[in-house]
Order: sequence, then structure tokens, then C-alpha cells
Amino acid sequence: MKYRDDTDQFLYEYVRHGMTPFFGVPSVDSSDPASAYLGARVVLLGIPYDGGTSQNPGARFAPYSVRQASIFAVNADAIGRLSGRGAVDGGNVPAPPRSPSAMRELVEHAITGVLSAGAAPFVVGGDHSVVLPILRAVAKRLGPVAVVHIDAHTDTATPSEFLGGDPYHHGAPLRYALEEGLIERGQLHQIGIRMGFDAALTREHAVNIYDIDEVAQGVRPLMERVRAAIGQRPTYVTFDIDAVDPAFAPGTGTPAPGGLTSREAIALVRSLGGLRIVGMDVVEVLPALDHADLTSLLAATLLMQGIAALGAPGEPG
Repeated sequence: MKYRDDTDQFLYEYVRHGMTPFFGVPSVDSSDPASAYLGARVVLLGIPYDGGTSQNPGARFAPYSVRQASIFAVNADAIGRLSGRGAVDGGNVPAPPRSPSAMRELVEHAITGVLSAGAAPFVVGGDHSVVLPILRAVAKRLGPVAVVHIDAHTDTATPSEFLGGDPYHHGAPLRYALEEGLIERGQLHQIGIRMGFDAALTREHAVNIYDIDEVAQGVRPLMERVRAAIGQRPTYVTFDIDAVDPAFAPGTGTPAPGGLTSREAIALVRSLGGLRIVGMDVVEVLPALDHADLTSLLAATLLMQGIAALGAPGEPG
């Protein structure tokens, strides 16, 4: 069959395949990462796990929903970005829903496979507890990294602040990451916060908090400060979708009014261009509470912008 251009071929193969990989990129068998990810610069993964949630479960369905919505985040320019970055879909990490320790072990192993192949993991959770094993894998390979954390909450709670269950819950991954030395001191940058923070922990680890009022003063000047502070350190990006106001992203288990607009969220991720990004996740999408796939489509768009930022010059919003 002849195609008018690369876009036609891309869309035809996407439809013909019958499956729904992220953005229609090739699906690969991740059981042998060294072979499956050979030549890839980006590996997209889903982590269908929500055993760390404190309120509404259902984020385990997000990888499926975001995959389906991702085709609407693709245009001719995006196709060029994906193909130029050697993106592949490595499938889902088969995380047992009721075994937090097994989830952490499996996720760390999966991310290690991506990093060992020289690629950057781009992940759709799942709840935010999945980020701890991701950061463990990243830090084992690269040492302590800078982290850009976009969220309504600081996610530095203690086990006693969680109503039962696993202490490594979705409200605590950044606390553990700081305490385990996975994040370089002074290089946790928390953006969009509006639900309080642990003052003692913030001082101890020199955490940088840019609350929602600072975002409202302008994404451009804020992100100029963030990029200047990080420099060329390896940087991991973790985006909790509840950073976005529920008017724009209703599909999340812990909605927090007064958040980012979808335009501000996209501008924040676009503004990461120029940083040495080593991976990214979007977490806490809950399809059952979504409307018209608004949240899943935004999550896919944020991932696409993160991929575009790899190796790109600074592009503040």
C-alpha cells in the first residue's frame, strides 16, 4: 500500500495493528529488555497498580485508558518526535494488586532493564507509590538525581498519617526517596503544591517548594529558576495529575481544587527542555471518575511533551 506521507503510514499501521500501544509506537516484548529496547531512546511502560491509595482506587486502569486516548495526542509533528527518539511501548509491569513489596521489586527490575538499554523510561501509573522503586532504579544507575515533582501534595507524609495498609503508600514516596538518598540534597523541586508540607523535612533536605501562587505568577519565570537550579544534573520528572485543577482533570482519586490549568500543566512540561531528563511518569489518573477522557488525554499530552523535551533546547511556556 502506498502512503501520502509518514503520517498516513503511521495512522494506518496503528489501526491495522489492532492493539493500542502508547501513541501507536511499536510494541515490543519486554521479557528480554536488552534485545527489545535495542536502539530505543524512550520506553513507554504502564504500571497498573493502585494498592497504595488512601481514598478512591482505580488508578490501576490508567495505562489502558491513557493508551487509548494517546492517539488523539498525536499529530504529524509528534510523530516526528517519537520516531526521532526511537520510542517503543514495553507493555505493562505485571504488578500484583495486593502485594506492595512485589510491586516495588518488579517495577525496579523493569526500570533497570530500560536504563541498562540506554533508554529513558516514560511511565503511566498507577498511584504515586510506584515512583519510589522507579527512583531506586534510577539512583542505582546514576546516583542521586534532581527531581521535578508536579503535584497538589508534597507526598512526604509518614506512615502514621495513612489509615492502615502499606507504609509505602501514595502519600509518602518522596519522603522515602529523600531519606534513602535517591535525590540530591537541594534538588527536589515541588511545583503546584497547595495542601501543606512538612517544614522540618523541607529544611533538612533543602526541598524547593513552588506553591500554586508562584505558578500563577507565571510559568516562564518559575521554570527559568528551576532550570537554573538544576543545571545539567540528571533529572527525573514525576507528575501527579491532581496537580491540575479538577475542572480540567476530573479523573483522579484525590482531587484538589485551585490547581493548574491544562495550559499551565503543558507549559510546565514543555519548559523542561534543556534539562538532562532521564525519565518521567504521570500518575494518579482514575478513569472511572473521568469525563470524556479529559484526564487521560491530558496525561497522554503531558507524556508527549516530556518526550519532546528530551534533548530539546529550553522552551518555556
